[in-house]
Amino acid sequence: MDFSLEFTPDLLAIFLTLFVLEIVLGVDNVIFISILASKLPESQQARARTLGLTLAMVMRVGLVLLAGWIITLNDDLFTVFGMGFSGRELILILGGGFLLYKAVHEIHLKLEGEEEGHGSGAAKATFGAVLAQILAMDLVFSLDSVITAVGMTSNMVVIISAVVISFGILLFAARYIFEFVNRHPTVKMLALSFLLLIGVFLIAEGFGFHIDKAFIYGPMVFAVLVEGLNLWAAARKRKRKALEHEGASEPVRLHMRTYATGASGEPGTSGPAVEPGRARDAGAPEDA
Repeated sequence: MDFSLEFTPDLLAIFLTLFVLEIVLGVDNVIFISILASKLPESQQARARTLGLTLAMVMRVGLVLLAGWIITLNDDLFTVFGMGFSGRELILILGGGFLLYKAVHEIHLKLEGEEEGHGSGAAKATFGAVLAQILAMDLVFSLDSVITAVGMTSNMVVIISAVVISFGILLFAARYIFEFVNRHPTVKMLALSFLLLIGVFLIAEGFGFHIDKAFIYGPMVFAVLVEGLNLWAAARKRKRKALEHEGASEPVRLHMRTYATGASGEPGTSGPAVEPGRARDAGAPEDA
């Protein structure tokens, strides 16, 4: 392990790569934590998000410091039908299966209209149970990112700096991501689909089928852009309808015009309009 503070252009490039990787994996964490935290009462949701992300950061830093042990997880523990399974692969398979189950379960609840409310959710999803699920998925995401980071550099300062800075940004953005995901049902369904895809990806990795992450996150970015355009179009449509409704409900104001009276005492049919005070003066007889 290298704890030197000397930064070279190569280390800077590795730092930026790890920073982007941690942000991407951290967003996955935030989405999963947001979905689980929404089962809790509102008074506990912010604490669950903050504690879940903080523990994820601590776990990743701890795994970085245990890099020597992490490397041994790639050694096969047993063999089934000629296929060896290491500790890392078992964690990926179990974690991917759990993520797959949670994503399918949440999608089923939303489609069937049986989503748990906050009131009865306290009995179904306690703070401890939600936190345990968050920690389980933190372990899976952390293990994957740490193995990738250790394979890129042995400089612990670079890895830990990328982890701490990225999670500091995510801690600030977590509340906004949580509110946005839960405010838009289509975005929440899209997020669940992402988790489903990541679960399949983790299981495939566990069975030795390496899939380039570009094939996972590329379609995700495209789907997010399309959904962003849909939300923008829907917002503009609502704004136009609100303006049309405001224009239609505005009362019609009639402007009264007063004309000078003629010689017969009847209002004149032509001539410019005059002010009411001047009309009275014009109709009154002159004093002798």
